[in-house]
Amino acid sequence: MIKDLTEGKPQRILWQFSIPMFVSVIFQQLYNIADSVIAGKFAGENALAAVGASYPITMIFMAIAVGSNIGCSVVISQLFGAKEYAKMKTAVSTTMISSTVLSLVLTILGLCGSVLLMRLIHTPENIFAEGDLYLKIYIAGFLFLFLYNIATGIFNSLGDSKTPLYFLIGSSLGNIALDLLFVAVFHWGVAGVAWATFLAQGIACVLSLLTLKSRIQSIQSQETSKLFSFQMLTVISRIAIPSIFQQSFISIGNIFIQGLVNSCGSSVIAGYSAAVKLNTFMLTSVTTLANGVSSFTAQNIGAGKQDRVKEGFGAGIKLAWLVTVPFFLLFFFLGKAMIELFMDSQSTVALDTGRVFLKIVSPFYFVIALKLTADGVLRGAGAMRQFMICTFTDLILRVILAFILSVPLGSTGIWLSWPLGWGVGAVMSYGYYRSGCWRGAR
Repeated sequence: MIKDLTEGKPQRILWQFSIPMFVSVIFQQLYNIADSVIAGKFAGENALAAVGASYPITMIFMAIAVGSNIGCSVVISQLFGAKEYAKMKTAVSTTMISSTVLSLVLTILGLCGSVLLMRLIHTPENIFAEGDLYLKIYIAGFLFLFLYNIATGIFNSLGDSKTPLYFLIGSSLGNIALDLLFVAVFHWGVAGVAWATFLAQGIACVLSLLTLKSRIQSIQSQETSKLFSFQMLTVISRIAIPSIFQQSFISIGNIFIQGLVNSCGSSVIAGYSAAVKLNTFMLTSVTTLANGVSSFTAQNIGAGKQDRVKEGFGAGIKLAWLVTVPFFLLFFFLGKAMIELFMDSQSTVALDTGRVFLKIVSPFYFVIALKLTADGVLRGAGAMRQFMICTFTDLILRVILAFILSVPLGSTGIWLSWPLGWGVGAVMSYGYYRSGCWRGAR
């Protein structure tokens, strides 16, 4: 299932590679949404708010995993494209060892600091205990989450987007089944939601690592690879650390925004939690397609075929906009019905909060899709300075505007900060792509 992305018609190759990744993220987001839907329907509005209140903190941990995924996948893609298989194997083993150590350290820090983190975002007392419990169980399973994301990134680096899809389908269906069992049948509430994710993610992680080990061993190389290399770790870190900072900075910014939302009460938190899950579904879908563009870019730059990158960008933006259309139509015109999936129709404040959020941000999905696709080229080429400038500008602007606009407009002002930040970030990212600064950035 390993695939060379440096040969064949770029649009056909990229679409064949990216569509399984998109299907994967659909299943991933479905079980994330199922957590909130089942919590809201079977455990009540406060349970939904408790899961949502801890969401931006859990996203910090996810951001570190995703950032590490990006760092290793770019380097491994370039080495695979250049057919430097011994170095590629060294990069894989070095990544797995360093990721294991990092994830264990973060797990200990997260378990010790969960209460402080929940206090920092002004979590209301009526949902604090359940929110903290959910967060602790989530962090306890961080090792599985981290290594699974790393394995997925390595599979994608080798042009194999189907194997992660199979594991994710199984994990998603298992997670939903366990959610229903633990919450609807056993009535474990928020803890049931967290334990379902813990178990499903753990099984998927173990199976994916075993498969990856077999796949890497099947690749023949003339030279002997090293189990661990500090030199290779430095190369990977050059991409991974900026990516981790970028992903983490986004999550930290979302924590500031969550703090603003939390000051509006549990009903607004519940409505925002439902809406932001749907919004994240869209953003993660397009980000995943952009990761496909990154792998395509990295392999072709590694092979010295830079002219194919422009064709890959064109194919990538077509696919991203095609995927964006149904999200826009559903969220803009049927926003209230989508929010009602998470809670009872009697939760009028929560329903209205979620509906307004989706109404404001969904028309700008085409803008953020352009930004993320251009980011994919910059990241795949190793142009991390430009990539980080665009991302940080978007985020800083969104956080500042959220605080400013929330004073006269309340929660609606917070929602307006999204499209404004996206617009500026998109102009910058696309401008960097058009300038050709990504050429020779390796």
